[in-house]
Amino acid sequence: MRGVWWWGSTVAVLVLVAVYALWVAGRLDRSHARAAAAQAALDAHLVRRAAAAAEAAEPLGDSQLRWAARVALEADPDEREAAENDLTRVLRPVLTASHELPGGPGGAPPAVRADLARASRRVALARQVHNDLVRDALSLRRRRLVRVLRLASKHPVPRYFDIDDPQA
Repeated sequence: MRGVWWWGSTVAVLVLVAVYALWVAGRLDRSHARAAAAQAALDAHLVRRAAAAAEAAEPLGDSQLRWAARVALEADPDEREAAENDLTRVLRPVLTASHELPGGPGGAPPAVRADLARASRRVALARQVHNDLVRDALSLRRRRLVRVLRLASKHPVPRYFDIDDPQA
């Protein structure tokens, strides 16, 4: 009778550990899926901001802004952070100071500034969400059970996206 109790307890503990491992694996999968979705959303917002900057460069007559926007739109994934940082640095004076139009006094057209400001705020929010989700995924990957059972081996390691915050 005593041997049956021992085997039953052992099986129960193994079942609990297996259920916990499956729960952690599912949580890890969902965490990586959310980080990938946030990366896609961030990419979309970065493209929208670069397109708005390229569009704004025409009425402003700003060749540096046009160049930075084009480089950001055409950047490879490895060069993306540097290109977006350059675009942010070029955009900052456009968003904060009154830019002279080639035809005379006045600032950038209000609609142009509003579009750029809106796009920049969305980039900042998307970057914050993305980096928070990456932090959570990396935190799960560091757990002992995940490392021992190699539960994260099917997922690429998510990366932070570090750019200057586009102040709008």
